[in-house]
Amino acid sequence: MKKSYFILLAFLSVVVNAQVNRFFYDYKYISDSTNKADVKSDVMLLDIDKNGSKYYSREKFVSDSTMKADIAKQMKGGFGGSINIKRNIKPGMISSTVTKKYPDYNVSFSENIGNTTYKMPDDQKPEWKILPEKQKIGDYNTQKATTNFGGRSWTAWFSTDIPFQDGPYKFYGLPGLIIKIEDKTGSHIMTLIGNKKTKAASEENIQIPGLTTIGFGGKEIEINKKQFKKAWKDYLIDPTKDMKQTMSTLPAGAVVQMKNQDGKSIDTNEMYRNIEKRAKEDQAKNNNKIEPDLYK
Repeated sequence: MKKSYFILLAFLSVVVNAQVNRFFYDYKYISDSTNKADVKSDVMLLDIDKNGSKYYSREKFVSDSTMKADIAKQMKGGFGGSINIKRNIKPGMISSTVTKKYPDYNVSFSENIGNTTYKMPDDQKPEWKILPEKQKIGDYNTQKATTNFGGRSWTAWFSTDIPFQDGPYKFYGLPGLIIKIEDKTGSHIMTLIGNKKTKAASEENIQIPGLTTIGFGGKEIEINKKQFKKAWKDYLIDPTKDMKQTMSTLPAGAVVQMKNQDGKSIDTNEMYRNIEKRAKEDQAKNNNKIEPDLYK
């Protein structure tokens, strides 16, 4: 979900280096079901270590890390000065994150709704039907499996050459890493395009390594699926609600300078109007969610 305005008020990082197996997936998707010719793309990272895995967008990770460094520089003078936020939001940027904790594969899903990041546990487990069909995908010998998950029918190709029973997004449980997975309509396709061992930075109490998502609305709010659905419906009714609440509780002396995409300063009312306009445009163009059941 795109966000036009995001203010980071404070952050505290505890960075720890850890060895991970990083898998790169090319995620192609059609966000607007009425415009199937517009295929978006993002490179997604699946970091796997002995404790579990984290699946997130490389583009968003880079964007947020750059933004956080810029804000840290501005905040050196304290809250007496203004904080000028400019965030580079690009088409095809995925904001959600999926974590799995081994050995039970406890799944958590984090998603931005407006300017708040929500985190919820997800206990639905993919039920796979493994089929005899095999094919070569890149350098990997793969086998076919199918499942119904989140309101879509999926076909996966997994490889026992890579001994991780994991995969992109919330998919796991096959006897090998998922190399490619595609929904029946061809709207969402994730394909492994590379891997390496690396050291990933991680921070205390976050899901994305090296990134803290703190903004209007505070840190990640832990909720259940029913609450998530309500938060989504509330956002559709008033996409500025959480920002208005946070603006009313800013510390004394804090001055927030907002700018539009052209770099021109705007007042609060214009900011709200722009948010509402962009939210409606986003809702119209992003009607083909990877997991439609979650947004009903």
